[in-house]
Amino acid sequence: MKSIYRHGDAAYYVVAQKPIQHFAKTFSEQPNMEYVQMYMKWLKCDHVLNNQTHFMFCETIHDAEIVEDDISDWDVTLMDGLEDENN
Repeated sequence: MKSIYRHGDAAYYVVAQKPIQHFAKTFSEQPNMEYVQMYMKWLKCDHVLNNQTHFMFCETIHDAEIVEDDISDWDVTLMDGLEDENN
């Protein structure tokens, strides 16, 4: 099961977490962000968050969209036929 992380107004599925130093040659060096991006793409994620110790590789949870149907396009002949059979 994926965990959900909220950051500001956005929500993310956390796919994986890795220590920041996993992407550096030594503990004293900064992580190589090119490797972070490559790992993110390999996981098929679209966002990376980090805290003091870890990178979090995430998928964005998009807001729901309300889709309105045009009822004039509905085929109601089946419903009309069912009403006749029930009477």
